[in-house]
Amino acid sequence: MEDNKYVLEATGICKSFSGVTVLSGAELSIAPGELHALMGENGAGKSTLVKIIMGIYPKDAGQVFLNGQNVNFSSARDALNAGISMIHQELSPIPEMTVAENVYLGREGKKFKGLPFVDKKEMNRKTQKLLDEYELSEFIRPEMKMKVLNIAQTQMVEIMKAVSYNSRVIIMDEPTSSLSDKETGILFRIINNLRSKDVGIIYISHRMEEVFQLADRVSVLRDGKFIGCVKLTEATPEELINMMVGRELESGYPTNAAVKGEVVLELKNFTRKGVFEDVNLQVRAGEILGMSGLIGAGRSEVMRALMGYDSLDSGEVILDGRPVKIKHPQDAIHHHIIMASEDRKALGLILDRSIKENISVQNFRKFSSAGFIHQVKEKKICYEYAKEMTTKMNGIDDLAGSLSGGNQQKVVLAKSMLSAPKVLIMDEPTRGIDVGAKAKIYSLMLDMAKQGIAIIMISSEMPELIGMSDRVVVMSGGRVTGELEGEEAKSQQTILKLALGGK
Repeated sequence: MEDNKYVLEATGICKSFSGVTVLSGAELSIAPGELHALMGENGAGKSTLVKIIMGIYPKDAGQVFLNGQNVNFSSARDALNAGISMIHQELSPIPEMTVAENVYLGREGKKFKGLPFVDKKEMNRKTQKLLDEYELSEFIRPEMKMKVLNIAQTQMVEIMKAVSYNSRVIIMDEPTSSLSDKETGILFRIINNLRSKDVGIIYISHRMEEVFQLADRVSVLRDGKFIGCVKLTEATPEELINMMVGRELESGYPTNAAVKGEVVLELKNFTRKGVFEDVNLQVRAGEILGMSGLIGAGRSEVMRALMGYDSLDSGEVILDGRPVKIKHPQDAIHHHIIMASEDRKALGLILDRSIKENISVQNFRKFSSAGFIHQVKEKKICYEYAKEMTTKMNGIDDLAGSLSGGNQQKVVLAKSMLSAPKVLIMDEPTRGIDVGAKAKIYSLMLDMAKQGIAIIMISSEMPELIGMSDRVVVMSGGRVTGELEGEEAKSQQTILKLALGGK
């Protein structure tokens, strides 16, 4: 290796878990100021590789060089101290602590020497400076508790925390998976600022447009093996997809040919003070209704209230033409209104339970009689649904927490489909999902629409929203600012104008 050519280099990395090979000869290199994309399908080994670099997992073979020196970190703290930080796809904030306390967690004493207690005023000041610098003050304050932030805001705090370490290498694992276009623009400005300071960035993403917009080079893993590294100026999206999946994929979005039936679900005058107000919408059998809006617009919050997770100040739910009362998620499930949440950890999965248990947890009636569960039937059906979603697993008894983020999402969707929904709410359905699996999920959505299921899809990915929706409802500031169909629903400019309040 040439001196100082790379700030970080990993070569010949191998890793197995319980006899299953996850990485075999993987490699990655990053130069100062370079954004190096790391791509591959879910389960390809991307997260395992960067966790080995960070010292979270020990490697079985291979070497890691930092500034030309061979390093072997035994913990993430060692990597942080050496100048490498990582923003994980699965966020783990401490909910009862403030934004400032989370950003400077473990560094309070180091930052405020000579004082017997943490100087919260100074910590808040430094956090506010970061918020101002990266244009986050509009929706995040240092003294806010993490538990009141949504997924996107929590992601931005994690990014800010990583930046605060002044690291020479920052690893970003699907950093825009929960961000709107506005927050993504802020992140991109942060990234360009870091690159101007010669910070190297390893960028894990399934979003092809982002990779071609940002990256200098891209390395591809497939089934744990290093397939190749190419310059983005010398590659096409089709070539990268072929490297990732080893096969050609159809481009574009499929058309929903399902016959649209009667209105299945109607929300009337939904209001939760300070969150959303006077929201009205309808969705028909066989229809895919897209919901658009910037982060904080209230889309997910409306659906949470519909499901009974949050209370309403006023509003009415009409199902098949009749009013229904939903005070608890179990009420919604009883009425076959099912939600696949964007927050896998809090609402989607029980991470320390098996894939089988997660799929069957709200479907026990399908496997039981006289108060007993038929375990053979349960295992067989859950396995079929998991395989239908192309979940990469050793077996149906694997813990959900052992899966990659994308495969966890597939388990959430398998559980939802097994519940035989009349209305299926899909909140960011392809968040963290690779390009091959996205096509499968879209196909499954259309199959469900053909069965007469009404689908509400919340998505921050504009191409997905436009490509998959029959109609689009746009929200801004907790209110519906527009309802689009036909050619209007395919106009990014019109949707964005409404998402900005119609300005």
